[in-house]
Amino acid sequence: MSEEIIDLKDVLERVQDDKELLAELFDIYQEDFVIKRKALGEAIAANDIAKIKEVAHSMKGSSGNISAKPLHAACLKLEMLAKEGKTDGMLEVVVDIDGYFERIKVFAARFKKELAA
Repeated sequence: MSEEIIDLKDVLERVQDDKELLAELFDIYQEDFVIKRKALGEAIAANDIAKIKEVAHSMKGSSGNISAKPLHAACLKLEMLAKEGKTDGMLEVVVDIDGYFERIKVFAARFKKELAA
């Protein structure tokens, strides 16, 4: 897991090097992720494959928007498992998603701290 959790160069290009905007986007992303992650947990508990696919797709898109490439890839994997109707392996992918999100929170906090300095 040596790959950076956020491709900073890529995401700064997306926001035209507006670091204040990026800090806001990180906050919005984190708030949104918590809501989607709760919905994902509920869908998994209910074995609602269609909802898992829908939430994974949404999480994939928002992760891509902030250039969180490892999390984007994990969400894509979860979405593909749901599309194929395969529940085996889903929990492992969700564990990866949670781990990547923790790394994003650390990255975002460090980014905002450096911005404020």
